[in-house]
Amino acid sequence: MAEKQVGTNMPLGTVAEGQAMVGKRSRTRFHTMDVNWPMIRIYASAMEDGNPCYWDVDYARRRFGDIVSPPGMLMVWGMGLDWQPDAPVVADDPPLMNIPLPGTTIINVVTETEFFRPIRVGERLNAQEELVSVSDEKSTRLGVGCFIRTQTSYRNQAGELVALHTNDVYRYRPHDKEVTP
Repeated sequence: MAEKQVGTNMPLGTVAEGQAMVGKRSRTRFHTMDVNWPMIRIYASAMEDGNPCYWDVDYARRRFGDIVSPPGMLMVWGMGLDWQPDAPVVADDPPLMNIPLPGTTIINVVTETEFFRPIRVGERLNAQEELVSVSDEKSTRLGVGCFIRTQTSYRNQAGELVALHTNDVYRYRPHDKEVTP
């Protein structure tokens, strides 16, 4: 692969090189702690969200079996710790949108999440990302580039799919920038 690293650490390459990666999956990233009520309360407090499913144990247990996580915390539960004492540092896969393509500017276009059921206190999630598509080069008002779609599957410790997160970005060269070989 003809690749040149640039200041943003995004590999440059051809559209064909990027499209050849479609179907590639990241390694599964395991969260290192359970979904927990203190973090849910911190988040709900910051959002000023008084939903009793986040605050009232009895109500949440009657309705869902336990306190549930706000949907906005999904990505939090899929993250692992970057570092911890007495644990080896694991090299993370680069994000799948960090693929060889022309252009080094990215703008998020669409984010969509489908939940299959509430995420409950005590569950431990993991996440795996897949590169779903890379478009042919398109010219927009912003510049010339490709639309990239990734989909992240979130599962609990039993392997049950709890959510799918689809993200579309546009990676491009602004019209006013020179093309770097």
